[in-house]
Amino acid sequence: MAKKHDESMMNNLYWWGIPTMFRCPHAEAENADIALVGVPHSTGNGTTERDQHLGPRAIRNVSALQRRVHGEFRIDPWEKARVVDVGDVPFPRANDNEDCIEQITAFYQNIDAAGAKPVSIGGDHSITGGIIQALGKGNLTKGEQVCFLHLDAHTDVFTTVDHFLGAKKSAAHWGAYLVDQGLVDPTHSMQIGLRGHPRTLDWLQPSYDYGYNVVTMAEYRTRGAADVISQIKETLAGRPVYITFDLDCLDPTVAPAVSNIEPGVTGFSMDEAVALIRSVRGMNIIGGDVVCIMPTKDHPNQITAMSAAAIMFEMISMIAETTG
Repeated sequence: MAKKHDESMMNNLYWWGIPTMFRCPHAEAENADIALVGVPHSTGNGTTERDQHLGPRAIRNVSALQRRVHGEFRIDPWEKARVVDVGDVPFPRANDNEDCIEQITAFYQNIDAAGAKPVSIGGDHSITGGIIQALGKGNLTKGEQVCFLHLDAHTDVFTTVDHFLGAKKSAAHWGAYLVDQGLVDPTHSMQIGLRGHPRTLDWLQPSYDYGYNVVTMAEYRTRGAADVISQIKETLAGRPVYITFDLDCLDPTVAPAVSNIEPGVTGFSMDEAVALIRSVRGMNIIGGDVVCIMPTKDHPNQITAMSAAAIMFEMISMIAETTG
């Protein structure tokens, strides 16, 4: 008993030991229920804010702090499911966004074939495109289209521009081209938390045209959490759910180190964001990602990295709860 207690204490000290994600073993996806993946990619954002490729290392450095039991779910996700850290997607041509997206797809095709559900840390938001190119209509979805629970300050369906500063399958385009490929069902997907002062007044129109269920931050504040959560449950029930969480949906006071910060309109608190994520608890969650952290702009206490790890913990716990 004393040994187990000592191990628990040491494993929670994030500054100690070898920094795998959440202290999970570094292993292949075979025979795993959940595969934790780092995606150190930042050329899909196409801006000078390129330090997003440092995100996976930052989360590995602090995530042991989140190796916990889930108090509300009353489970120990690390005992409930076989969770491994499969490492990082390799990017031998890291400055070539289009090559990187295909590298991501190839990496996740192996995870999908193994039957492990990926929970990933980016990297900019273009990584979701590469991931869903592998998972859409694949093994985990049983041939079905993916349905998104997408929390973000931005739509990432910017079809009015054909590239974003040179990147084609960019952080601004994945929400469109995945639908064009037939891999995502937008009519059973949610985009929630969109906010800020846009560059054009029609910035939401492409999402509406594609059929996404859009809830802007202003609409969320007017309707209230309970009504939006009810819509999420109705829209996604019975379908393969993929959660993609852009940290810029959180208020900058909660997550200051993000690449496309939106300070002009209050974002989600952590409690609000977690409640929205938990709306798909018990559903067929095939995976999720957390994106757009800028570790070089984080506070000295690494609050954005710790917040990212906390969101990943929620995803891991919900998947683990339905394992077995």
